[in-house]
Amino acid sequence: MKLLENSSFEAINSQFTIETGDCQIIGRIESYSCKMAGEDKQMFKQFCQEGLPHVLEALSPPQTGGISPNKLSHSQSGDEGEGPLSDKCSRKTLFYLIATLNESFRPDYDFSRTKGHDFSREPSLNWVTNAVNSSLSAAAGETYSKLQPYLWEAIDTEICLSECDIYSYNPDLDSDPYGEEGNMWSFNYFFYNKKLKRIVFFTCRSVSLFMAPRDSGFGNDLDLELDEDYEEEENVDEERCGAVCAQ
Repeated sequence: MKLLENSSFEAINSQFTIETGDCQIIGRIESYSCKMAGEDKQMFKQFCQEGLPHVLEALSPPQTGGISPNKLSHSQSGDEGEGPLSDKCSRKTLFYLIATLNESFRPDYDFSRTKGHDFSREPSLNWVTNAVNSSLSAAAGETYSKLQPYLWEAIDTEICLSECDIYSYNPDLDSDPYGEEGNMWSFNYFFYNKKLKRIVFFTCRSVSLFMAPRDSGFGNDLDLELDEDYEEEENVDEERCGAVCAQ
């Protein structure tokens, strides 16, 4: 997967850290080419040793609501079909989703063990935009309202949303890159345009400002002060001991 330059995304990402008083919203949009070369081809061959590229993998129901997408006619790109197959995707598509995660979160995380049930296929574009807008409007209010039209226009220009199949990544806590303490909620959406051989990845999380994530470095200043106080006390004790011994 190759990260594609997009000045509109870069401008939006620069404004996508929003403090709301009790939490911080951090969003990111990236575009990736699905054209494989070199290392990607080798990884794809290894990935498909467990099954042919067009073998279908079962997905989990969408997390944005209770209606399974196999009850809705939502596929517009014709990648894996509609009806009973809407809760599945090909191993090739699954590879693209996993490779996107690896590229986006490298080098901190490895998603090579990720399975089809960690992903969902979303029912429709309206379903996803409503879920995203509702979450971010509730969390970031007017700040997101100003950003919202530019965000969706930029995504549509890059990927042509009407031609996309939309997937989400919904891992368990152990596999979640946002699973550390302090993260309140998150979402990860993939807009996949088969014709363009491109994926736009939209990820966002809400981080509590009152609960520092593990290994964040918060509290280091206090630890340093305590260490300095302890060293001063040790020095005083040593000076006293030296004076007594000299007598």
